[in-house]
Amino acid sequence: MKTLIGALMLGAAALSTPAAAQQAPSITQTIAGTRLDITATGEVTRVPDVAIITAGVVTKSATASGAIQEAANRMQRVLAALKRAGVEDRDIQTSNVSLNPEYRYPENQSPQLTGYSASNQLTIRFRDIRNSGKILDALVSQGANQINGPNLTIDKPEAALDEARAKAIAEGRARADLYARSLGMRFVRVVSVSESGGYAVPPPMPMFARAEAAQADTKIVPGEQKLQVSLAITFELQ
Repeated sequence: MKTLIGALMLGAAALSTPAAAQQAPSITQTIAGTRLDITATGEVTRVPDVAIITAGVVTKSATASGAIQEAANRMQRVLAALKRAGVEDRDIQTSNVSLNPEYRYPENQSPQLTGYSASNQLTIRFRDIRNSGKILDALVSQGANQINGPNLTIDKPEAALDEARAKAIAEGRARADLYARSLGMRFVRVVSVSESGGYAVPPPMPMFARAEAAQADTKIVPGEQKLQVSLAITFELQ
């Protein structure tokens, strides 16, 4: 019996060893001096090089098939106009297709079906912002009667965000030096750095427009866009 119990205890110890090995030890850094936590933000500006706009057609007909067919016909003309303007297939995406019944509501009577409305919308990326207004005017002339946007953005923001990161680190270090001098101490080392994420600050308000006429002279002005990165930095002072 003693032999059996000993074997079971050894087996249990052997089984528990891998589980214990899987528990990674916690890593902590001790600070001998004074801990200083700073949140620093780096900011850069860039001119947006992409405008994202939703353009669509809304049609009405007495029948569902008639509304859908008319929307499809108009959308074909809109797509052809985009291709003629040099917009690539990768920058055109169907974002919504819908069909809805329409009713009128006579007083003291049941709702009466009057027809159907169909909507077909595209999300379009314009990589030539300054000419995108002319393209939108061409779309209106080809049947697009609803336009939303633009959402101005930067196609490849990585380099700009790296510049913002460097500025955030420089700002954090400068503030740490200021605190150290004010406290009669000196900067020793950086204990940790954590990034909360880089993002583009949106413009104050996008434009929303409903296109009603074929004659227009739309202009989209890109302006500048801010990109920010925030860092949480822990310093040691002595």
